[in-house]
Amino acid sequence: MNTLKTVFLMTLMIVLFLLVGSLVGGRNGMTIAFIFAIVLNFGAYWFSDKVVLTMYKAKQVTRETASQFYSIVERLAQNAGLPMPKVYVIDDETPNAFATGRSPEHAAVAATTGILNSLSEAELSGVLGHELAHVKHRDILTGTIAATFVGTITYIAQMAGWALMFGGKGSSRDDEGGLGSLFLIILAPIAATLLQLAVSRSREYAADASGAQISHNPLALASALQKISEANQVKQIDNAGPATAHMFIVNPLKGGGIAKLFSTHPTIEERINRLRAMAADRM
Repeated sequence: MNTLKTVFLMTLMIVLFLLVGSLVGGRNGMTIAFIFAIVLNFGAYWFSDKVVLTMYKAKQVTRETASQFYSIVERLAQNAGLPMPKVYVIDDETPNAFATGRSPEHAAVAATTGILNSLSEAELSGVLGHELAHVKHRDILTGTIAATFVGTITYIAQMAGWALMFGGKGSSRDDEGGLGSLFLIILAPIAATLLQLAVSRSREYAADASGAQISHNPLALASALQKISEANQVKQIDNAGPATAHMFIVNPLKGGGIAKLFSTHPTIEERINRLRAMAADRM
């Protein structure tokens, strides 16, 4: 299923670029847009994880430089039957974590200094089990490609806005181009948000359940989610943005009211309730 989602996202990216190319430059614009979309898809598949890690200034660590963190990931990877992923630390006091990469053999787990310093070992194991569940379910490529797609579609909408603002008028083709640009400005951000919701919400429940199994402690993960959520409402992670918000275990962006309706994550309350029910079933 995640393979199909990834193919769909990459195909949709090509279609979007062809549409924009046609609106801007006709047939020649479509040709240029097609080449650009192919290059972007290639880069998204092979390098988007490195882009995300660089965006958050993540630094790779080893057993020698972060012994507890590394050892927990190693133990949980063995529990999950996964290859040992690369391990990264983000220098940020706000607790959060994410996984990225194109496959279990090329995966990376990143955690902030805030989460390493504020959670107990059991809680941290629950969080890292959740991230390794994403790796095992092969969510990580889909999530990383989605981040690239959302960033791209947002950029295109902004460019369309500038084109509409400063573009000349005077022909029916100009009018058609203006309508096309207006269409992109209005619908592109909405489409990007809906795309993130489709990719993110259901997989978070599955990763919570599998992560609790990998770490053998649903209540510890529930406790960690509560602490992380509260801290992220106080201060969001530096450089956090809508394009990558869905990758984190808890949405790093502040928001309430209507923002919660369009959150890339299920509510913390519902996730905690499910984990508590899971723990009760084990008794």
